[in-house]
Amino acid sequence: MLRIGIIGSNFITESFIDAARHVDGLQLAAHYSRSAERGAAFADKHGILRRFTDLEEMAASGELDAVYIASPNALHAEQAILFMKRGKHVLCEKPIASNSRELLEMIDASRQHGVLLLEAMKSTFLPNFAAIRDNLHRLGEVRQYFASFCQYSSRYDRYKEGEVLNAFKPELSNGSLMDIGVYCLYPLVALFGKPQTVQASAVMLESGVDGRGSLLLGYPGMEALIAHSKISDSSLPAEIQGEQGVMRIERISQPASVRLQLRGGAEEDLSRPQAANTMQYEIEAFVRLIAEGRTESDVNTFELSLAVMEVMDEARRQIGLEFPADRSREAGRIRNEG
Repeated sequence: MLRIGIIGSNFITESFIDAARHVDGLQLAAHYSRSAERGAAFADKHGILRRFTDLEEMAASGELDAVYIASPNALHAEQAILFMKRGKHVLCEKPIASNSRELLEMIDASRQHGVLLLEAMKSTFLPNFAAIRDNLHRLGEVRQYFASFCQYSSRYDRYKEGEVLNAFKPELSNGSLMDIGVYCLYPLVALFGKPQTVQASAVMLESGVDGRGSLLLGYPGMEALIAHSKISDSSLPAEIQGEQGVMRIERISQPASVRLQLRGGAEEDLSRPQAANTMQYEIEAFVRLIAEGRTESDVNTFELSLAVMEVMDEARRQIGLEFPADRSREAGRIRNEG
């Protein structure tokens, strides 16, 4: 039985707990919150007996084998490295780090201490992503990839009233690209590799982060266009266009359906059955990889996570979005408010 601790008390951790209860071989063993009162309320709600308000104490505890990190982006690297140094396996929410330098430090810690480090990008573990990959060859020569994730943030109205919440704070390594644009970029790099060219644009907010933006990514004989936004909505499907047809994907962040339209043929539904809570697949992979003694996923590989992070580093450089964490991990160090 893999005993896992949880860092974070937000909606993502709620979803994680719901999915984890459907995974064999996993026990919710501990929870961390900076606030003892908030942490106790969260742990009581979910029946988690062990509670921590000190991360050093949690990392040193013999009561857990692994940790799920769902803290603000700026804290991912520091917290993951702390736990890996103590021999704990790490499942870290996306984006796995603030930048590629931090990610390289995390990968080094995983290898040095012989523990699993996995980026919790769920989409690439889904049955419908496998359907995309398995049928990609039927498109012939791929010429265009388009993906859009535009979702008006529930916190944006308060931002416009003068209250800057975590979603719009550069000191937490946040913004549209990091928070939701990555959902469009990750499947692209998983399917086609790292692009040769990157062109980025963005609408910058006064807080210092991007509210929306776009990426034009170049490959030999192919282009990819990505649109992302936290200040407007869109319901457009993603498309992969080839010389022999087009594949349409509903909700690129967690593909809900996949349809193939070959030239001159009828539309074909490639969709596969999926669990209601799509986080279940990444958790199952995490448990399996640890049981197999692996320190790296064969799906969300270190190479894939690093390539995605390097593209986001370059995109942020072009739009002028700098995080405190970019200057040094110590300079960007903040306390977890979770």
